[in-house]
Amino acid sequence: MTRDMPVALVTGANQGIGLQIAKELAQHGFTVLVGSRDLERGEAAARSVGGDARALQLDVTDQASIRAAAGRIQSELGRLDVLVNNAAISHARGSRTPLAEIAKSARPSVASLDEVRSVFETNVFGVIAVTRAMLPLLLLSPAGRIVNVSSGAGSLTANSNPAHPHRAMFGATYSPSKTALNAITLAFAIELEATNIKVNAACPGFTATALNDFEGTQTVEQAAREPVRLALLAENGPTGTFSSASGPIPW
Repeated sequence: MTRDMPVALVTGANQGIGLQIAKELAQHGFTVLVGSRDLERGEAAARSVGGDARALQLDVTDQASIRAAAGRIQSELGRLDVLVNNAAISHARGSRTPLAEIAKSARPSVASLDEVRSVFETNVFGVIAVTRAMLPLLLLSPAGRIVNVSSGAGSLTANSNPAHPHRAMFGATYSPSKTALNAITLAFAIELEATNIKVNAACPGFTATALNDFEGTQTVEQAAREPVRLALLAENGPTGTFSSASGPIPW
């Protein structure tokens, strides 16, 4: 490994969309840090990524874990060029919960406040915490890129339209956590617009992953397309945007 290689960190990269993003960034010549709460699962994922992929223990809800991860990147690699905030949960129940059940329990009249807090802890506060910890390393990059993996489910413009086909899924947990994530994306973009760092939100689409009990209709390869594009933005690329592979998404 040479320190001339660009460095990317993908959170929640031991499976699903995060793992595919890690694989594609490795193919683009990055040293890829495969963020995973469970180090053993991260190590197995890193082996499948190939290239210069390294497992990194990282729980986005644990400040000590975040600090340790940033310290390791600093000591081993000296900088960070790309941060993909991919780690997310759709609910706080066990795995293999049918999507219809997730949606029913997320209705604002019945949603558990503990579950709302848990989802926001990972999907919103975790992104803020990780981004803040990695910012000094990103500022050392000639072209830092932050990609927040969001969802069209968080679009207030789309969901306020009575004709929107997925409107009934807009509950009090996952969807508004992505709305908040979009706001945080814009806030970081505004703060950093005078730097070399670009901050954008990507919607991967309705993808078959553990997040939705594998009920999605897209492949992880399709889902990774937009986050990877934003990670590789040229110097004249945009900042403070929300998009999918099909184009811009309304906030």
